[in-house]
This record gives sequence, C-alpha cells and structure tokens, in this order.
Amino acid sequence: MFDTLSERLSGTFRKLTGKAVLSEENIQEALREVRRALLEADVALAVVKDFTDRVSLRAVGQEVSKSLSPGQAFIKIVQAELEAVMGKANAELDLKAAPPAVILMAGLQGAGKTTTVGKLSRYLKQTVKKSVMVVSADVYRPAAIQQLKTLASEVEVEFFDSNESQRPSDIAAAALAEAKRKFIDVLIVDTAGRLAVDAEMMAEIGDLHAQLKPIETLFVVDAMTGQDAATTAKAFNDALPLTGVILTKADGDARGGAALSVRHITGKPIKFIGMGEKSDALEPFYPDRIASRILGMGDVLSLIEEAERKVDKAQAEKLAAKIKKGKGFDLEDFREQLKQMQNMGGVASIMDKMPGMGALPPGAASMVDDSKFRRMEAIINSMTPRERRNPDALNGSRKRRITQGSGTQIQDLNQLLKQHKQMQKMMKKMKGGKMANMLRGLGGMRGPGGMGGPGGFPGGGMPPRF
Repeated sequence: MFDTLSERLSGTFRKLTGKAVLSEENIQEALREVRRALLEADVALAVVKDFTDRVSLRAVGQEVSKSLSPGQAFIKIVQAELEAVMGKANAELDLKAAPPAVILMAGLQGAGKTTTVGKLSRYLKQTVKKSVMVVSADVYRPAAIQQLKTLASEVEVEFFDSNESQRPSDIAAAALAEAKRKFIDVLIVDTAGRLAVDAEMMAEIGDLHAQLKPIETLFVVDAMTGQDAATTAKAFNDALPLTGVILTKADGDARGGAALSVRHITGKPIKFIGMGEKSDALEPFYPDRIASRILGMGDVLSLIEEAERKVDKAQAEKLAAKIKKGKGFDLEDFREQLKQMQNMGGVASIMDKMPGMGALPPGAASMVDDSKFRRMEAIINSMTPRERRNPDALNGSRKRRITQGSGTQIQDLNQLLKQHKQMQKMMKKMKGGKMANMLRGLGGMRGPGGMGGPGGFPGGGMPPRF
C-alpha cells in the first residue's frame, strides 16, 4: 500500500534535503510535486487542496526558516499534516456498554464485509480477550449466512444461526436475546450489502440501528475504490450515525487515496485496515505509523508487534540453543526461517515496515518477489529429512528427483544451496552467545535492534539475495 505515493514523495524530499536554505520558490515547487503525487494516488481533490494549503502555511512561516535542517523540517511538517488528515491517533473500539456491546457492520456488496466480521471477531477474541457472537442479517445474498458460519467456526467464536426466510429485524432481536442469555461480551451483526447505495437498503439498516442501538456502527469499504470509497462512506454517514470506518483490501491498493480521504470527508476515524485474506490480516489503523510508512521511514513498532504475535518463540529458542552449542544450521532450520517470514506477511510486507525503504531507488521495493521464497520452501519440502540435515549428500540423481518433485529447475536448487552455505558461514562466526541472545530477544525487545536478528528478519536469518 502507498507504494506509488511513497516513491513520488521520496523523490521530492531527496531534492529538498540537500539544500542549505529553503526559499518560498523551493517550497512551492515541492508542494506542486506533493499535490501531483496525492492526485495520482487518487486522493480527493478537496483533501489535496486543504492538505497543501496547511503545509504551505507552516512551511513558509517560522518553522522552516529557523530550522538548522530546512529539508528535514519540511518533511516533518508533511508528516504531521498527513497524521492530521488521517486522524491524530488510533481510534479504538468503544466497548464500554452493558454486555453485549453491539457492533453493526454496514457496507456495499463486494467490499469484504462478511470476511471482515470474521477478522474482527478473531481480533476481539484474541487481542481484546472478549467473548464474541456473530450473526448474519443478510437474507438476500446467496450463501452469506453459510459464509459467516464457516468463518465463525474458523476463528472459534459463537455463531447465531439464521435463514433467508426470516426478516432482518427478527434475526437481530433473536440474536441479541441469545447473546444476553449466554453473557456474551460483543455481538457483531453483519448486514446486507447492495451494488450501490439505495433507499431500501438505507431504510433497512436504519431500522436495525434503531432497534439494536449499537455502540459501534462501522462502515466497511474497499480501499481499491480510491476516493469513491470516501464518497460512499459519506453517503452512509449522512444516513446512518457511523462511528468509524474499516478499509479492506488495502494490501492490493498501491495508491492509498481512500486512507487519506475518508477521515477528511466523513469526519469519522479509520479504525482498522485489512491487509490480506487470512483471518489475522486486520490491523488497528495508526495514522502516525501510516504517515511514517508513506514517507519511507518505516513502521518498526508494527513490525515488532507483528513479530510478537506471529513468530514462533519456542522455535526461535530451539534454534538459539542449537547455534550456541555450535551445531550446524541445516535446511530444516532454513525452512523454518522461510515459514516465519511468510507468517509475517512475506518479505515485501516486512520491508514495507522497515526504516530506510524511502532511500531505495524507485521501484526497488516492488522487485521483491515472495514467490522466490515459496519456491525455496517447496524445494526443501521435496527433500528427505536426511537430505535436509546433510545437504552435502545431494548428488546429481537426488537433485533431479528434488527439482521434479518441487516443479523447479536445477539452477533454483543450486541457488538455494549457495544461499544456505552463506548463512551457515555467518552462523559459525556467531556460534557463541551473540546470535543466541539475538534470537532469544525476538519479540521481547522494544528498543533499537529489537527484531532479534541481522537485517531485522525472523530468527536472525538474513534474507536470500535477489
């Protein structure tokens, strides 16, 4: 997300950073570039105008002229204004209500609303430690109820059954009564979506809102629709007292216009952002971290939090002990490191959150291809346990069998073995307590270097070369 915008802004800032003094002419030239970059990112015109006006007002004033490093001061102003556009801080869910706290989900068909209900349920259960019940009041879309039932089973939360012959109001009333009977903390109600905003839809969801009196009414919108997402959110907000927005499919949106437009146009905060299809791919929306990511400064806090949630600490401890004893780093260990990276969303996702990405040449980050890592894992999976522990035993016939089994080429296997050799050498140099301490600190440190391994990759493994 934000790849295009980040590249454009990074290029603009590189021109400014080398200047000893910033004149009004320099600033206006930079602002023209910023304006163009925002418009290309599909940010709403009203938002772009307000944003650039505010940056200009601050930049040509005292803040930059008195600064020892005017280029950096300008970047700081842009960062602060980006945060202001998206909201100063993460807006948490308000669950301070007599149980069950009701969350009403609204949105157009195809935005990923039902999938988001499943993700939000998992988040509330695992992170907020709440008991959750979900119910579908969508009696129009075929298989909507079954889809939610499957998701509820996957994330292990309560599901209240309903069917297409019932009225949405009756489903909601019965679900609320059942949630009270079972002392459920949170009831999430999935509503029907349409292909476009219509009066019938708004009347139905308005009636449900009046009936349930939800403490949270969340609008789910597809980030890839750009500024149309903000326009649709405004239409819903005019008809319904929304409390927040959830952006879905943000991992597929390289522009980021929706994230920068929704808050300004609706006045409602973005509370969560969907970054993938898996049930754990829902993140709280932190404007300050997103602004930092847009400007190529990384998002180390989110990276560490993700490592704490998703990296297998027992496996890291096991590898640390093995290295400390001076035992070899075999292909079983290498495969485990590849899995850890995939658990964290792949190398592209990790790089997106690492500081310094803005300094890379344009397009460099997009060249990272996670399919290479999946191919490496497939090759190792095609080996026998003995071959993984002793890759030196691989002769020509074994290599042919492995590549045929993994659907790869001999050169792919040779490249993997070369990379593994390099990692083995690095591990031997650090076989004392140094590497072990790094691995042991994985997920437990919050200071500089807290990712537990060289280059910030899980388990201390360096990323394979591209």
